[in-house]
Amino acid sequence: MTALQSLTGPPTHPTETLAVACRQIIKEFGVGDTKTVALRGVDLDVLAGQMTLLVGQSGCGKTTLISIVAGLLNATSGSLTVLGNDMMHLTGTQLVQFRQKNIGFVFQQYNLLPTLSAVENAAVPLIIAGQSRRAAFEAAKEILSAVGLGSRMHLYPNQLSGGQQQRVAIARALVHEPRLLVCDEPTAALDAQSGQTVMELLRRVALQPDRAVIVVTHDNRVFRFGDRIIHMDDGVVTKVDIPDRASGGDPESTMH
Repeated sequence: MTALQSLTGPPTHPTETLAVACRQIIKEFGVGDTKTVALRGVDLDVLAGQMTLLVGQSGCGKTTLISIVAGLLNATSGSLTVLGNDMMHLTGTQLVQFRQKNIGFVFQQYNLLPTLSAVENAAVPLIIAGQSRRAAFEAAKEILSAVGLGSRMHLYPNQLSGGQQQRVAIARALVHEPRLLVCDEPTAALDAQSGQTVMELLRRVALQPDRAVIVVTHDNRVFRFGDRIIHMDDGVVTKVDIPDRASGGDPESTMH
């Protein structure tokens, strides 16, 4: 299934396939008197075919956790399986190759290159992976059209609104068809309408049996989009909310 099909095709029902399994993940920064413990033994499951929201106060470890899951940081100890791969035992080269092929990361500040157009920004992951510029640009044009930026793909970041820049960032994260999409505060700088558009787009991506989406958010307006809401506090998971979509009632809370 292509990245475009995941946005435009009919969503499928979530499966019970485990995309991410964290067991007793600990992350320490510094040594001795300067040591800080950011994660204190995190247990977390992320299911394929679902959108998992990660919530909690600033400084509770959410961004550190998703950076470890995405292969951007190494855990100090614990076990981590992502898409069936033991992340703790991959070499540096193996980790880079795995991340390039399987992980898409949407950063809070977009991280678009200001001297590149929208289509050039979206094509970057494919060019890094060794595809020809022509093939990369064609794929980038396709995904940008799918996210509603077909008429703006040749504009530069400073010519786009915040919501449009975020959609370019999402297109860049999706262009190589990753199986795991990780988003850090994707609606933080957006108004209500733009935030809803972004979350609807991410949910469309999530509802595929071979994909999973993790979203870190402080925005309680988007909680309704989550299949599971993972609460964190002081470096640990404290609660898992599972919305009862069938009855439309309040989320069913289960202690993790």
